[in-house]
Amino acid sequence: MLGAALGGAARRAGLDPAAGTSTGHVVWQAMGGWRGILESVLPSLAFIVAYTLIPGETGDKLVPALAISVGIAAVFTVVRLAQKSPPSAAIGGLVAAGVAAALALITGNPSDNFVPGFITNAVYGSALLMSAFVGWPLIGLAVGFLMGEGTAWRASKRKRRAFFWLTIAWAALFAARLIVQFPIYLTSLEPAQRDSAVALLGTLKLVMGIPLFAPMVAVTWLTVRALYPKPAS
Repeated sequence: MLGAALGGAARRAGLDPAAGTSTGHVVWQAMGGWRGILESVLPSLAFIVAYTLIPGETGDKLVPALAISVGIAAVFTVVRLAQKSPPSAAIGGLVAAGVAAALALITGNPSDNFVPGFITNAVYGSALLMSAFVGWPLIGLAVGFLMGEGTAWRASKRKRRAFFWLTIAWAALFAARLIVQFPIYLTSLEPAQRDSAVALLGTLKLVMGIPLFAPMVAVTWLTVRALYPKPAS
């Protein structure tokens, strides 16, 4: 059931090796095109810019910066609903932005706006890592059902090895985000370093987001195509 769900999600995102589309097109589809990129980047970018440019103490800057960030996410959601397009990405972004904003408002620390991202990276990374080491890598489960072979790939040593290392690579991506960003978050607990930590955290979140996600999608796609070559016509 998990493999089927993962495979279905990958197909809906445009990741279907049987479709014969180019690697660039697949990566673009996985990111959601220009709309997906904007929905992913703009709320965080707006928060960083607003918090940095608005004058005053932390309390004076935090509320308007969060309002701008959540407002942008809400606009994307409304546009998707008005156009009757699948709103899941925008709604997910809105919920994430809302939860992050609420946490930052409760604690009064703007860096807590990034805490839900830490939790997400920890959960995804841990799930991927554990699945690889118990012999059921999540990438393999998704690809197996995506390609219509279920778990039959486990009979192939070549596929098992490839899916193991792909899953480890994805887990490493999520771990790298935590390893780099969480120590900076800890420095933000000191009021004197809070503003610089917020700016650095926001920048790293953007740099370690799509710029790392896109190459990983490409590598995964090319590996899967190599494992499942098209039959000669």
